[in-house]
Amino acid sequence: MIDRRRMLAGTGLLAGTAAAMSNAAWAAAGRALAAERVLDVAYINARVWTANPLQPRTDAIGLAGNRIVALGQDAVRAAIGKGTRVVDLQGAFVSPGFIDNHTHFMIASTTLSQPDLLSSKDRADFVSRLGKVAHERPGKWILGGSWDEQRLGGGLPDKSWIDAATGDTPVAVPRTDLHMYLCNSAALRLAGITRNTPDVPGGEIGRDASGEPNGILKDNAKQLVERVIPQPTDAERDATMREGISWALARGFTQVHTPEPFDWVTFDTARRVRAKGETDLRFLCMVPARDWEKLAAIIAKEGKGDEWVRWGAVKALADGSLGSRTARFHQPYTDAPGVYGNWVTQPDELRAQVFGADKAGLQVAIHAIGDAANDLALDVFAETEARNGPRDRRGRIEHAQHLTAAALPRFAAQKVIASVQPYHAIDDGRWAVDRIGEERLERTYAFGSLLETGATVTFGSDWPVAPLDARQGIYAAVTRETIDGKNPQGWLPDQKISVEQALTCYTRNNAFAGFQERDHGRIAPGFIADLTVLGADPFETEPNAIPDIEILRTLVDGKERYTA
Repeated sequence: MIDRRRMLAGTGLLAGTAAAMSNAAWAAAGRALAAERVLDVAYINARVWTANPLQPRTDAIGLAGNRIVALGQDAVRAAIGKGTRVVDLQGAFVSPGFIDNHTHFMIASTTLSQPDLLSSKDRADFVSRLGKVAHERPGKWILGGSWDEQRLGGGLPDKSWIDAATGDTPVAVPRTDLHMYLCNSAALRLAGITRNTPDVPGGEIGRDASGEPNGILKDNAKQLVERVIPQPTDAERDATMREGISWALARGFTQVHTPEPFDWVTFDTARRVRAKGETDLRFLCMVPARDWEKLAAIIAKEGKGDEWVRWGAVKALADGSLGSRTARFHQPYTDAPGVYGNWVTQPDELRAQVFGADKAGLQVAIHAIGDAANDLALDVFAETEARNGPRDRRGRIEHAQHLTAAALPRFAAQKVIASVQPYHAIDDGRWAVDRIGEERLERTYAFGSLLETGATVTFGSDWPVAPLDARQGIYAAVTRETIDGKNPQGWLPDQKISVEQALTCYTRNNAFAGFQERDHGRIAPGFIADLTVLGADPFETEPNAIPDIEILRTLVDGKERYTA
């Protein structure tokens, strides 16, 4: 029996060395593998994009256990033994496994069993969908899916829209950005929210002209209703996560990051599911920055997890969202004079959270949408390094959505990762100018400019705010054509990027953002076999057709976890 780890060590292919190998070294390694015939699986007749500059393309991949050990038809075929399973991919495209940098995984997984509100195009249809569910499940909370007032005519909905249709069945459904709830009167009663309920710090209760709550709760005000929503059992949450895992695998994802600013639900559920065996999908779980001491204590006792479920990062919130007019800007909103947005976490408290978490050795991600919030986040990271000293901290700004001119080069200079979500650009591009005007748009979703300055840019979805779909994200980044079809040349076209840049942001860069670049994010000998197999090569596909490319297989840890 061959000791594969000793064999790989002898050929110089253990993770961490592959990225620096020359083509000559690869050829020598292939000959050594051929002599031992160590392959468990051989994928041949493929169009492989490796995300590795030393060998960007190849046509076959050989696996031993959960590792990639051979590349190229000659090396792979020579290493095939009697026990090797040979898979002819018939020209399919293979990429390093897709990684999503930003999901609200349990919230999103829950919406898979909730009514679809996002596709609703008018008030009557929206109300009808909620009324149907209330009739089918009277008295049970309706918590999703999400809605977008821009698709419903432009004005914010309120409780008067839905009260008659939903009656005593409580409703708390989020806006698509997750920064706002629409509640009916039944939900407000259960939460005890009346005209005398004061706004909470970092949040806002929507009110009608007479001062009565109108059913809209923004940012921290959402907690007023969340505290009375019945909590699912652990078994129900585990089953919900499994549904989400299947959904992600079918879309080519091998890993998700879960930056959660309010609760530990995804963290706790992922740990329980892992305790029962392999999770099939990898998780990097983040928890609220205010709880950094709790996470540090867990790490001191248990470490940072394993290859399936990892932790070690926290998520802080600077501001809200553009759609809710709670993103924090230096200047007022164009369509709301005098409104600058909110500090969801007050700057001094944000500093305290980040300083403490960083000193404990944790990675920190800060949600920042508005230009003032992004400037604050960059300032806090700079102050943190000055205070706690230099180290490889890989601080992240989640969304990095609207930037000042001075902020653009700071990401690279400070080694702060821009963790962005490209689908938001083609969604918000329909109406963002109304919120902030033409001048501030120039540095909105500035993917191209960030890459040009040398910043590390990573891609994801913000699921369920946007679809969990890298194909749509690539399309958005490459075309920037808004979802209403009114910008065929691209919204802010100077910020378009290439297919290769977009794929890199979904693979190699996300692995780096999660401190996994020695094992993940590339197809190279020694790397773990997390692979996504597509029915067409996106480099050679018309950009408008990229979202329709079929996902054929998803491999995680060397096993096919999804097959079309």
